[in-house]
Amino acid sequence: MSERPMQEPTFLILTALAAGPQHGYGVITDVREISAGRVVLRAGTLYAALDRLQAEGLIADDREEVVDGRVRRYYRLTDSGGARLTAETERLRRHTEVATTRLRARLAGGAAFHGLAGGALSGRGLAGGAA
Repeated sequence: MSERPMQEPTFLILTALAAGPQHGYGVITDVREISAGRVVLRAGTLYAALDRLQAEGLIADDREEVVDGRVRRYYRLTDSGGARLTAETERLRRHTEVATTRLRARLAGGAAFHGLAGGALSGRGLAGGAA
């Protein structure tokens, strides 16, 4: 049985961590960049997601650093998280291929249809609006 599709923020968080360990603010910044500004995670949302992803074994704590007197925790993608991201990427790729193929066929068919229909209609005197 396949797993259910990932929510976009989860996909983007795992994608951000696929590049290497990051702290929370780094993940927020990376997700915004990956999504071209479309997805902006708030700290509360991010940390709730990170807790859930840790509980699912998809990410793990990597290390902690103290920066300006504050602890900065880094997270990393686990092997299980990498496998799940790979599976989701493949699922999305397959869907994208089908959509692309159908859109190309639609455009090719639509262009052929419009050309054929326009010629047929003008040949019968209907193109000029006479009905």
